[in-house]
Amino acid sequence: MVKWDKETESHFGLILIICIVLVIMVNLRPVFGGEPPYPVSPVIKRVIWDFTTLVRVARGSDNFPVTWADDDNQYTTWGDGKGFSGHGGKRSLGVSRISGSFDSFKTSDLWHSEGKSYGIISVAGRLYMWKGPGSLTKAWTESRLYMSRNRGRSWSKAGWAYYWDDAIFHPVFLQFGKDYKGARDNFVYTYAPERKSSKWEVQKPGEISLWRVPRTHIMDRRNYEFFAGLNRNGKPIWTRTLAFRRPVFRDTVNGIFNTSVSYNPGIGRYLLITEHTSFAHSNLGIYDAPEPWGPWTTVAFETKWGFPTIPGNTFYWNFSNKWLSSDGKDFVLIFSGIGIHDACNMLKGKFVLGKNKD
Repeated sequence: MVKWDKETESHFGLILIICIVLVIMVNLRPVFGGEPPYPVSPVIKRVIWDFTTLVRVARGSDNFPVTWADDDNQYTTWGDGKGFSGHGGKRSLGVSRISGSFDSFKTSDLWHSEGKSYGIISVAGRLYMWKGPGSLTKAWTESRLYMSRNRGRSWSKAGWAYYWDDAIFHPVFLQFGKDYKGARDNFVYTYAPERKSSKWEVQKPGEISLWRVPRTHIMDRRNYEFFAGLNRNGKPIWTRTLAFRRPVFRDTVNGIFNTSVSYNPGIGRYLLITEHTSFAHSNLGIYDAPEPWGPWTTVAFETKWGFPTIPGNTFYWNFSNKWLSSDGKDFVLIFSGIGIHDACNMLKGKFVLGKNKD
C-alpha cells in the first residue's frame, strides 16, 4: 500500500503535469509541424509583415487567387459566398475584377457558376481558369480548363480534363507580369498539387508537379508537357505522358495543399506558397528558386502565421504581381481562411534581402 504523504502528493502532481504536457504536445504536433523541407534562401533573408495594413473585403467568400490582365485590372476567383457585392444568394464559384491601387481599389463581380478554382491567368488578352466541379473533395474529381474572351463575363470549356485517377487537384498558373509580360519563354506553366489521399486535408507526402504548354495552344491537351526530372546537366526533362511526371517540389514530412506560384522580377526569384502540416491552421510555407523547377530554398516556414494579430485559421495565400514594387521588395499578400478570415484579406509586406542582393 502506497503511503500518501506530501512528498508522494508532490511527485504525483509532477507526473500528472508531465502527462498533460505530453498529451498536449502529441495533439499539437499535427498542427505545428516539423522542420522546413529545404535550406534557408540565399537571397531573401526574412519577411516583414505589416499587419496594420490589413484590409478585409468580400466577407463570407474564400480563396481569391489573382492575375494581372492586359486592361491593367486584376481578376480573381472565389468560392462559397456572395462575392464582393454581398448581394444575392450564396454562390459556389465566382469571378470578379479588382481595379486600381491597393490603397484605392474597386471591385466588380462578373460571373458565377458551380465549382472551385485556385488557378486563373491572363495571356494575350484572354483569361484562362482551371476549374473543378464542386466543393471539398468533389473538386478533385475533375480539373478542367476554361477560357474567357471577354475578361471573365462568360467562359467556354475545354473538351478534355484531368480526373480523379490522375491524382492531381486544384492546378494553378505561374504568374508573371501584366498579361503574362516578363515570362521566361513562350510557355505557360501550371503547378499541380498531387493527391495522396481521399481526405480534405494537407496531402502527405507532399508533392507538386509542373506542366507547360505553348502560350498559343493553352486549350489544346496534345501540346502539354510534364516535368520528368533533370538531366545530367541540370536541365529539365519534359514528357507528353502524364504518368511519367516527377515532382518539382516535395515536402514528404509536412505535406502540401493548395498552392500559388509567382515570379518576382525585381528579385529574380520564383515564389511558391503552400500550406503545410494541417489544414486551416495558418501553417504558411514560402519557398523561392531561380527557375520554375528549382532548386527550392525556404523563405518562411511558419506555424500560426501572424498570431495573435491574425487568428490561426488561414489556409491560402498568393502575391499580387500588380501591387509589387519595381525592386520586388514591397508586396501585397492576398489570403483567405475560415471564421473571420472567410474573406478576401490583403496586407502589405516587405522582403529583406541578403547582402548580395541589397
